[in-house]
Amino acid sequence: MQVPESPVPEIPVTVAVGDVHVSGVYARPSAPLATLSVAHGAGAGMEHPFMSGFTRALYDDGVATLRFNFPYREAGKKFPDRPPAAIATWRAVMDAARERSDGEPLWAAGKSFGGRMASMAVAEGMPAAGLVYLGYPLHPPGKPEKLRDEHLYGLTLPMLFLQGTRDTFATPQLLEDVVSRVGSNATLHWCEGGDHSFAVAGNKRGAAEIGASLAAPVARFLHANCPSGR
Repeated sequence: MQVPESPVPEIPVTVAVGDVHVSGVYARPSAPLATLSVAHGAGAGMEHPFMSGFTRALYDDGVATLRFNFPYREAGKKFPDRPPAAIATWRAVMDAARERSDGEPLWAAGKSFGGRMASMAVAEGMPAAGLVYLGYPLHPPGKPEKLRDEHLYGLTLPMLFLQGTRDTFATPQLLEDVVSRVGSNATLHWCEGGDHSFAVAGNKRGAAEIGASLAAPVARFLHANCPSGR
């Protein structure tokens, strides 16, 4: 599939996080069902085609989006921010999304590191209607004993885990066990053959197309878990 240019105007925004500022891109279709703030993974920023492909594919389903950079990416650094700085960024971004909303539910989503930081922010009290993980980094590759799951079990909001079956950051059985223990509010959607970037061996797709392919299950989950009439 070809990912078209954005059918909805994408507006550059700047979000203050303490004494620094981060860049974002906001887009709002008519009468959105929800606003989804979307964070990048550790190795690429909000400008990556995966990110733009994913957010643009959500517009036809009535989802507004705000994708953004973490401070380290804004500063041109490679090593991700420590959790306190990343969580502060999430809080500021959700506040910025709320200022631009019309009362619709505000959700948080992220690729790998970005999704994990969103969940930690919610665990520390950040309001959100739900969470979407685009490849949750349950453990470092080859180190399944080092689980990053403790904070998940206290979360009662709707959560969608999208995960490739070949993702080395989440051994399938371990992730299934974690999601089961979280409870009925958590849903796991497997992307058959996908790695941590959701690329499938033998299936030549660009990053934008791969990102766009994840929009449909996310939109279904949002529609199923947002109040009707929005």
